[in-house]
Amino acid sequence: MMRGKKGLSQVVTTMIVLVVAVLLAVVVTYYATNVTMVRTEREELHLGKAQVWVNSTDAVAAFKLQNIGSRDVLLDKLTVRNIEEGWGKVYYYRVPSGFSFIGDMNLTGYDSLTGNNVTIDGRTYVQSSDDLPLKSGAELLILIKGPDNIQIDDIGGIVNIIVFTENANYLTETRIKSATLQGG
Repeated sequence: MMRGKKGLSQVVTTMIVLVVAVLLAVVVTYYATNVTMVRTEREELHLGKAQVWVNSTDAVAAFKLQNIGSRDVLLDKLTVRNIEEGWGKVYYYRVPSGFSFIGDMNLTGYDSLTGNNVTIDGRTYVQSSDDLPLKSGAELLILIKGPDNIQIDDIGGIVNIIVFTENANYLTETRIKSATLQGG
């Protein structure tokens, strides 16, 4: 005499195997994503305080650059109105660690940017000669002497400034202002 077989049907067994396989795949995917995200450092820059001044002969662009990401970056290239600016035209000031630049960039004349080191508003700007490193959490104040394609008839127009790194590019826009001083 045969007793009744007790066991799972084929359909139920197949369902259990499928559910276990899907759960295993989800766990492995979650683990891999979590490991990748934790070990990947983020690059993120913020451009602010942008100014461009022009008079009848020359122009100067200025902006603040903050590295708010979790990794150090190397600035590869700067452009003003989509024209690359040579490093010899770029002056930078590294804001000391623990400090932050809060005010606006003050009007800077073209003629004041001469030599390798220039003191403006009590800060010593250094003329760049190559790509600029920027540590995580650090700030730079940047002045660009004589952007090639800014003329006096551009006053009131919008201009873009773009900073390029190995992994990304960061853009800001500002209105071009007159650098002509009013007499008293």
